[in-house]
Amino acid sequence: MNYIKNKKNTLISILCIFLLIFIWVIYTNVYKQLPMFRDKTITIGVFSDSYWEVQNGYSYRILEDAIAIFEKEHPKIQVEYVSGILKKDYSEWLVEQLLSDNAPDIFFILAEDFNDIAEIGALKDLTPLIAEDNTFQKNRFYSSAYQCGQYHGIQYSLPYECAPKLMFVNQTILNNEELSISNEDWTWQEFYNICQKATKDTNGDGVIDQFGTVGYTWEEAFDSNGIKLFNQEGTKCYLTDDNIEPALIFIEQLEKLNEGYNISSNDFDLGNVVFQPMLFSEYRAYKPYPLSIKKYSSFEWDCIPMPAGPSGENISTLNTLLIAMNANTRNTEYAWDFMKVLTCNTQIQSEIFEYSEGVSVLKEVTESDKTLQSLMGSSENNLNLQILSDAVENAVIAPRFRNYDEAIAEVNRAVHSIIEENTNISMGQIIWNRTINKKLNYK
Repeated sequence: MNYIKNKKNTLISILCIFLLIFIWVIYTNVYKQLPMFRDKTITIGVFSDSYWEVQNGYSYRILEDAIAIFEKEHPKIQVEYVSGILKKDYSEWLVEQLLSDNAPDIFFILAEDFNDIAEIGALKDLTPLIAEDNTFQKNRFYSSAYQCGQYHGIQYSLPYECAPKLMFVNQTILNNEELSISNEDWTWQEFYNICQKATKDTNGDGVIDQFGTVGYTWEEAFDSNGIKLFNQEGTKCYLTDDNIEPALIFIEQLEKLNEGYNISSNDFDLGNVVFQPMLFSEYRAYKPYPLSIKKYSSFEWDCIPMPAGPSGENISTLNTLLIAMNANTRNTEYAWDFMKVLTCNTQIQSEIFEYSEGVSVLKEVTESDKTLQSLMGSSENNLNLQILSDAVENAVIAPRFRNYDEAIAEVNRAVHSIIEENTNISMGQIIWNRTINKKLNYK
């Protein structure tokens, strides 16, 4: 009888111990470490400061809001990122991660790094994911921003935020000189005429102290005159294009107006220059109410499209921050879902206008009344978002090939050589075109 009683007590004790262990396991979430209960984790590569190189106290705000939305929709999936990586160190950090096979599942890509990273095969082709996903609509994106994520015609990344280059105008000088710009479809000729009339000595000391433009280079002139510099593969340069000579002559004429004075952006800041091309993000960083004429320093200023060349349009370039997926990720499905939250979710994209200096890549967000009110603030001016929207939609997309930056540097040397040496432009184009093509095809 005692034996049976002792055995019963022992069994009860064992059950109590198991019960206590069970309660402890549940209470401490230890069970989640077991393979069948373990949450999946996707990782993201991101830098801590602003892409637009502006002091920003909300560096992780949009990302963390996106994580909250994603994890609510996917309770068993966690998103992690490494904090504290500065933009200036980010490219090197990402390459090191890729080389060590320790790269995040998805990561932001700086525009200048995209070609090289795509070329080495580190990015997953998103085409099959896009084709199989009925919820993904690429026509929601600005077409130019979307194309920025393509390499050799393959979609390797999605755009997250962007900023077009626009022309910023000192309205005070225009008003003082009784000058005006006819409309948004203005041309090189009108641009030059205003620069010519505005460039002068205003205080009578014999030295020019008011100027037409600063920062307008051959690149802006080429873009706005319908010039295609390279083929998509990066094996041919078209420096002998018929539209290039007029662009070089135009740049040369603008430079002659300054009579050798080396104008800087500081001259524009001080109110001594009529025109300066800037990314829209720079404008937002300067002023809280973009697209309206607001006081900056001692003058009023505004932004308009670039002037069009005789063979081109009022267009310019687009700087785009991209998001891509690691080609070796084991979490393709969830990584894709998180990429869509960052790029396609209207709440997250709207936050770009609150916590960043860029522009949303979604047309419905950038062109919304909410965005209009956000940009207007307390301004009483009537804003026209069509300027901004058109600038993004119609932006120039540079060819995507490895060593593109080196090729552009060669063209830059060529342009400065042709202009500064005052040689025959057509002959200079032919000579430099041969030189550049040899370098492009050098193995």
